[in-house]
Amino acid sequence: MKTKPDLGFWKLWNLSFGFFGVQIAYALQSAQVSRIFSTIGADPHDLSYFWVLPPLMGLIVQPVIGSMSDRTWNRFGRRLPYLLVGALVAIIVMCFLPNSGSLGLSVSSAIIFGLIMLMFLDTSINMAMQPFKMLVGDFVNEKQKGLAYSIQSFLCNAGSVVGYVVPFVLAWILLHVFGVEGDTAPEGEVPATVTWSFYLGAAILLLCVVYTMAKVKEMPPKEYAEYHGIVQQPDGSAKKENLFALLGNAPKVFWTVGLVQFFCWAAFLYMWTYSTDAIALQAFDAPSVQKVTGVTINGKTYSDKYLFNGQVPLVDDGKLTIAGIEVDGNFCTPRTVVMNGDTLIHEGQIRYEQGVAKVSPDGGSIAEGSGVIAIDGNVVEYSNTVVTVANYRLAQPGAELTLAHIARPNGDGSYELEQTTTLPALTAVEDIVVNYTTVLNAASAPYQAAGNWNGVLLAIQGIAAVLWALALSRFRNRRLGYSVSLLIGAAGFVSVFFVHDQYLLGISYALMGCAWAAMLAMPFTILTNALSGNHIGTYLGLFNCTICVPQIIAALCGGFILGFFPEAANGAPMTVCMLVVSGVLLAIGAAAVWNIRETYGSASAES
Repeated sequence: MKTKPDLGFWKLWNLSFGFFGVQIAYALQSAQVSRIFSTIGADPHDLSYFWVLPPLMGLIVQPVIGSMSDRTWNRFGRRLPYLLVGALVAIIVMCFLPNSGSLGLSVSSAIIFGLIMLMFLDTSINMAMQPFKMLVGDFVNEKQKGLAYSIQSFLCNAGSVVGYVVPFVLAWILLHVFGVEGDTAPEGEVPATVTWSFYLGAAILLLCVVYTMAKVKEMPPKEYAEYHGIVQQPDGSAKKENLFALLGNAPKVFWTVGLVQFFCWAAFLYMWTYSTDAIALQAFDAPSVQKVTGVTINGKTYSDKYLFNGQVPLVDDGKLTIAGIEVDGNFCTPRTVVMNGDTLIHEGQIRYEQGVAKVSPDGGSIAEGSGVIAIDGNVVEYSNTVVTVANYRLAQPGAELTLAHIARPNGDGSYELEQTTTLPALTAVEDIVVNYTTVLNAASAPYQAAGNWNGVLLAIQGIAAVLWALALSRFRNRRLGYSVSLLIGAAGFVSVFFVHDQYLLGISYALMGCAWAAMLAMPFTILTNALSGNHIGTYLGLFNCTICVPQIIAALCGGFILGFFPEAANGAPMTVCMLVVSGVLLAIGAAAVWNIRETYGSASAES
């Protein structure tokens, strides 16, 4: 087997440069997806479940891409065709995902559309990301792999920083240069700064792909076989093995590093899922809001967002509708109620300002004592109380209520309903029980400011990772550097629970960056040193399952774990506790590092 020659710095740089654009897309996904779903109207307890699809697709795609690319050769090469296809799909999806809440769909439909887009985005990012890891294995000798993966780690973190800060920078430019508030949007829609961040990320990704395709020329099959010790069959093909056989022959380091990966990637999955909510709660005092999650009628619970009594909406996309108000015991049905300059009720809906319900969601008091209130433009005095009356309280026994998954107003007071269910006749009004959840108000300015600041903190994490990667190269003992990095990251995660200043949180996230640097550089360096032969791409694809599987398990368990923690003072879920869970997971991963025993050029990996 021929020895791979040393490569100049710029050749090593070109092999990984496209990672910069791919990582911008990945950073936008990591930092903004939970924010997008929360803004659309998702419950925090459900957020982790939305993150099942990305690693699940990675679990399927990465081994397949790795195996297929080992057997591919055409005019573009063996790895680059997958980069090209994956990047083009990612660019298209990045233009749709942030608009999920702007297409006129119901909350549930918008979430489903967003989930489909997220699935395609993560699949395409995985498809585009894999070739860069494989190119290093293809071209770089063992002596230079540490440098090659360090360059890849630098470009990865640089791309992350850009992706993380773009929404914050755009909001700052709009506010301080053009005097336009960029963090606000209609309820259920993400701010324009987030949408344009995805557009900009797609454009940069396109440029990076073009650069890579122009600068990188892959080895033809014969030359590749000479450098990798591949035994050619009489027909010129390489010996084939199935994935299960390769897993059975994987070097031991594949499994020991994979165990560390399990705890690390589960930890970071919780950070990506809950960090925006946690920061909004800890440092921005984001207000909470009550939302209707469904109704229980005649003892059976339904989760649809719309409930109608004939053409009268009782529950409209997470809010109760109001039949009217009682003023000192006298019922009236106004379209608009204003008190002290604040619009309390408009067009039969409970109104919220900055997340504060101006009326109680269910038959609560607007005012007590005495005073005046404007009802449809007329000033009315009251001497006792003004209370709201929800529409559902007027439903008569025997009424047949209708659930709808999608409802569109026609403009004349009627609605077009889709995916409807007619319920059994109502026996009594008391048989309707409205189910609520309390969440942070994603439409509020503090929450959206926290979303932007989350990007800044993640950028600090990325910068810290770049700097710490330099320090990691000084550790003579890889296991010591790996373990220490994870312990520092664990301290960063736990510290978020105790920090309430947005700027001091930067220290916490810088500590997390130390763990991130080790997670990016150490596993692939250790593994590729243990591999040689025809199946490097396949093994790297299979190894990426150690990234996907822990994320799937963590995502499935996230809502369950969150339910064990107490509510915050404002009634919202205590999502910051999930970052403490991340810290515990990283600490366990740091201990698992000491099970690793490095090997080189394992014969078990050869063909």
